[in-house]
Amino acid sequence: MSYTDEVYERVVAQNPNEPEFHQAVKEVLDSLKVVIDRNEEKYRSVSLLERLVEPERVISFRVPWVDDNGNVQVNKGYRVQFNSAIGPYKGGLRFHPTVNQGILKFLGFEQIFKNSLTGLPIGGGKGGSNFDPKGKSDREVMAFCQSFMTELCKYIGADTDVPAGDIGVGGREIGFLFGQYKRVRDLYEGVLTGKGLTWGGSLIRTQATGYGVVYILDEIAKAHGDSLSGKTAVVTGSGNVAIYAVEKITQLGATVVAMCDSNGYIYDPKGINLDVIKDIKEVRRARIKEYADLVEGSEYHEGTGIWNIKCDVYLPCATQNELDLDGVKTLVANGCKYIAEGANMPTTAEGTEYAQKNGVYFMPGKAANAGGVATSALEMSQNSMRMSWTAEEVDEKLHNIMIDIFNKVDDAAKRYGMPDNYVVGANIAGFEKVVDAMMSQGIC
Repeated sequence: MSYTDEVYERVVAQNPNEPEFHQAVKEVLDSLKVVIDRNEEKYRSVSLLERLVEPERVISFRVPWVDDNGNVQVNKGYRVQFNSAIGPYKGGLRFHPTVNQGILKFLGFEQIFKNSLTGLPIGGGKGGSNFDPKGKSDREVMAFCQSFMTELCKYIGADTDVPAGDIGVGGREIGFLFGQYKRVRDLYEGVLTGKGLTWGGSLIRTQATGYGVVYILDEIAKAHGDSLSGKTAVVTGSGNVAIYAVEKITQLGATVVAMCDSNGYIYDPKGINLDVIKDIKEVRRARIKEYADLVEGSEYHEGTGIWNIKCDVYLPCATQNELDLDGVKTLVANGCKYIAEGANMPTTAEGTEYAQKNGVYFMPGKAANAGGVATSALEMSQNSMRMSWTAEEVDEKLHNIMIDIFNKVDDAAKRYGMPDNYVVGANIAGFEKVVDAMMSQGIC
């Protein structure tokens, strides 16, 4: 049995009932096999892979808070500090009923390689809670965030662990969390990213992940003598990532004809009116089905199936495993040529493999959606220097980082004889920097 297979079996045995974590580890180890096999004796001698797949620290705690009816509620809180070989832990906080330790381990593990690809000095981590901010009043969200941070603040800091937002954690939540950190720790430092512009936030941070997906997609197209101009695109989701992916790809000449939320999807053959989407989602926090009532000629379809809409480009920007094998088969049959993941692991392993074997240029999330964490790291730099860059400066830095990520991924795939296999390229390129740091720092 190969070293990578041994370590994967160990992960499954020691982390039962955590399928998302198993899936993430298997994808990475399968990609790295060609690298590990060349260095097996050296890596085995220091248990490199065993250390790579085991978090440095997992923190779990209860979060008691009082709702508007005076009742005490209790949620679970977590922080997975996965790997700090190249810098302080960096990764978002997710507030959603589906959050559990296994999902956060999967996200934290992915974050190691994503953060490495940015070229910036940040390690991998992730955290969150099974708290659901939907339907809660501002006071209830504040009460929860203050209780959550009262415990979390013991384990984070500007040079230790710098959380950001994720699903369910936007500007409102970051504000409440930062206020409580400052209150308890008596420190005004860059301990969270995604902050408001008047108190340490960075311009372009809101747009960064969506813009980054399109910037790297543009590089893929250019590398194959193609352009995004004139392409038809489908973007799943309707949060920050989806909205700003739509904005940027439209600026580059593509037409986005469909978006969705957790209830269903809209189809607008003329091209999505993003101003309407922003009003529905960013201002009124309503459901996407309202779009069909507001825009003539558009349609709303309840449930899943957005992949049935014919497109050249498909950007899954919602959540993990949203796109399965059947969905990918439909996309391929309808002529889709590009898939770039805006969410974290939104395509199943079977779907990814089918896309790659059937002529689709597929860029995994750890590379495609790295623009968000890259700009978070730029926010950390601005906080450390006590200064702010202009939107144009941040956007230029983001664009250059995404170009550099594509070049690293493309180069790694070619060096190991698998050109255009961007899944393998991303995992190898991310791994190379982390493993060099781990080997240099001894057994720790």
